Amino acid sequence: MRDLRAARERTRRVVDDLAGSRELGPQLAIVNPPRWEVGHVGWFQEFWCLRQGSEDRPSILPNADALYNSASVHHDTRWTLPLPSFAETLAYRDSVLQKVLDQLAGGKADPYFAELALRHEEMHAEAFYYTRQTHGYPAPSGLDVSFKPLPPAGDFEAPGGLFRLGAVQGDGFAFDNEKWSHPVVLEPFRIARRCVTNAEYREFVKAGGKAPAHWKGDKLRRFDRWIPIPPDEPVMHVTWHDAQAYCAWAGRRLPTEAEWECAALAGVEGMLGTVWQWTSSTFLPYPGFVRDPYKEYSEPWFGTHKVLRGGSFATPPGEARVRFRNFYTPDRADIFCGFRTCAA
Repeated sequence: MRDLRAARERTRRVVDDLAGSRELGPQLAIVNPPRWEVGHVGWFQEFWCLRQGSEDRPSILPNADALYNSASVHHDTRWTLPLPSFAETLAYRDSVLQKVLDQLAGGKADPYFAELALRHEEMHAEAFYYTRQTHGYPAPSGLDVSFKPLPPAGDFEAPGGLFRLGAVQGDGFAFDNEKWSHPVVLEPFRIARRCVTNAEYREFVKAGGKAPAHWKGDKLRRFDRWIPIPPDEPVMHVTWHDAQAYCAWAGRRLPTEAEWECAALAGVEGMLGTVWQWTSSTFLPYPGFVRDPYKEYSEPWFGTHKVLRGGSFATPPGEARVRFRNFYTPDRADIFCGFRTCAA
């Protein structure tokens, strides 16, 4: 219950101040209107925790399925739906949480679905950061976007061999695409001890490479502020294609997700919680994949998305896990994504 409350506090900090002109915002393919997304977070929690994933069980909000079910409500329509007001949407979201907490206290809620709703809300909390960055809204109050000093340059040498990729049964919550640990054989490889920095990426841009999103001259935009490009921070807002182009220019390559996970488990610094890191791997099921009840989470995206690992500065601690597989189409740069490289 404490984790659900903490997740809700994170969500409140990043979205509840967006009432008014910002609660819908410009219509873009890469973001949701905040008023809709807040309602969706509440609906998802209600659908799985209170309604056990059944449309036959009524919502406490009339017509909620037709408004907030992301599997059936087309993205482009979310700006024109007859949504409740922003205040009513917040009230619905928080009413659902209280009912879930009451059921958990009474031993009536399914712990798996409560955990699923928690993870879902944490992902959307980070997505609200992306929305604020994309639209140039101010950063949420109290957000610290300063980065820890990066490790020295150089490579970590991994000996290769048999490696078990994927989640281990009994080791906490795992999404269906992380299941289960299975053997892969890795050739010896060398992976950078740090992500590519702004200074390193600027050399690529000077040589004709594409600049990251939100760069202009010698400045970058961080939420609503233009700041000098910090040379020693990891580059952000690059697409998978951009990362591949940099690697070709630098004579390097992206790591596979198995190499990335192997290096993270071997103790390479800075793998978690700085920027999401593109890998070369296409998002595909692990052997023996069986979809979980939330069938829309993974299966529809196999083969069309690329895997990112590691988490960003905006990722809640519960999601910044070594074995967590994030996935986006290779043209996306709005997320807080960078990359590290391997020796070719």
